[in-house]
Amino acid sequence: MKIALIMENSQAAKNAVVEKALKKVVEPMGFEVKNYGMYSPEDKAQLTYVQIGILAAVLLNSGAADYVITGCGTGEGAMLACNSFPGVICGHVEDPLDAYTFAQINDGNAIAIPFAKGFGWGGDLNLEYIFEKLFCEPSGQGYPRERAVPEQRNKRILDEVRKITYGDLAEILPKLDRELVKGALAGERFRDYFFADCKCEKMKALVEALLK
Repeated sequence: MKIALIMENSQAAKNAVVEKALKKVVEPMGFEVKNYGMYSPEDKAQLTYVQIGILAAVLLNSGAADYVITGCGTGEGAMLACNSFPGVICGHVEDPLDAYTFAQINDGNAIAIPFAKGFGWGGDLNLEYIFEKLFCEPSGQGYPRERAVPEQRNKRILDEVRKITYGDLAEILPKLDRELVKGALAGERFRDYFFADCKCEKMKALVEALLK
């Protein structure tokens, strides 16, 4: 599994702490972390929470990432932006219980963490516990287990609903403000990571065109 880490501009100073906690938990599981920034508050490419949604959608819909870890001050903006796009199911996660139940019940592919809320002493440990519970078991198994069948059925229904209510990302991106999209894809390592990992030629060609 390839996990993308995306940090919003107000929380960019925490990038190294989040990356360290994430890698500590998931690399022993055989997962790979790609840090798409922001890496510091001084980065030339500044990511708003709206642009987080664009970047997460590009990565997940292209197959360049299998999961996205992101957030903002409250986590709400990043979650709403991510869920504005097809192919992204993002949960708001504050603690390990949120992480576990979102993974098991909702079977999503992204989480938004409130990095400014209660992130004091022990904040790094809370992140580790969140990541442990998020990835400790295959997702979508249901919780509690006796609720697995209806929960899995509801997830399938939601997926079918989203196919109708959400369009094709390749048709959506060109309709958005060009500079907004280019800014979302302007990270220092975006080109190296994305073009190496992208599994969709259609998305690759679209991104290449948008970045010109």
